[in-house]
Amino acid sequence: MDYREAGVDIQEGRSFVEKIRQGVESTYRREVLGGLGSFGGYFELPQGYQNPVLVSGTDGVGTKLKIAQALNQHQTIGIDLVAMCVNDVLTCGAEPLFFLDYLATGKLNPQQLSDVVQGIVEGCRLSGCALLGGETAEMPGFYQVGEYDVAGFCVGIVEKSKILDGSQVNIGDVAIGLASSGVHSNGFSLIRKIVEVNGLDWSDRPDLLQGQTLGEVLLTPTQLYVKPILNALNSGMDIHAMAHITGGGLPENLPRCLSKEQSVVINSKNWNILPIFNWISQTGQIDQPNLLETFNMGIGFVVIVPSQQAQSTLSWFETQGISAYQIGQVIEGTRKVIFES
Repeated sequence: MDYREAGVDIQEGRSFVEKIRQGVESTYRREVLGGLGSFGGYFELPQGYQNPVLVSGTDGVGTKLKIAQALNQHQTIGIDLVAMCVNDVLTCGAEPLFFLDYLATGKLNPQQLSDVVQGIVEGCRLSGCALLGGETAEMPGFYQVGEYDVAGFCVGIVEKSKILDGSQVNIGDVAIGLASSGVHSNGFSLIRKIVEVNGLDWSDRPDLLQGQTLGEVLLTPTQLYVKPILNALNSGMDIHAMAHITGGGLPENLPRCLSKEQSVVINSKNWNILPIFNWISQTGQIDQPNLLETFNMGIGFVVIVPSQQAQSTLSWFETQGISAYQIGQVIEGTRKVIFES
């Protein structure tokens, strides 16, 4: 017997690496040393920092993968993977430098995983970070044929004196919510349960979605906020804190950028709730508190700025192509989000 008879095709793996090489190398920054194929990725620290701090983050895409695999649509999952990591690293003011991925599958399908990697490449390009390396594992018997899982790892850099850690936030500061592109990459276990219980299909076209299928809307990739935020910081915008709104929604993620003596009052009527969230609410019979604790509800990222800067901040992000809303204000409290009735 040989490795191929056991379900692992080494030659196919080599061919896959060559298939993705050009896309991967297109993301390289000038700080990248060497090329694809080494045991490790080499990255020289950028110039101009006095006291640089490296910031790392890791994440996955969750059961959104199940929908991509059911529909055989894999081109945007890689964008989700990058976004979940770089948006997290961004919250402290760090610039993402490089990204690594891990792909695991039961049987290597070069076209399928090439589509995934091309999404990762696109996410890295849009974030200005290098796809420095990765690992593809063929694991027959662990994953079913056609199934795969992905994980991502990101490293960024920030000047130590410019780290946003919550200490800069003041009572009276305002919370500016940046629009999400949809459900992003959280809450899909609940969505899949709603579809299953109601006997629905990903190709269904609910009236609320205005002609789009459930699958099309749900596979909309996670919004990348890196370049607009870095542009804002580099332009001198006085941002006191930032939060990436992922699993747990606003109630769980927004307090993470406050001090222990602060809370935020949020008015959920101040932004547009996307149709997909109304569909989830109606079809799943889910009340507002549970919706807010599971989904981003149309707000994917929050920046906290001085109140006198609120209008200029809103205008800035509109010029960057991202809808922005003044959704709340910082008050004295115990690190909670309070929703106005």
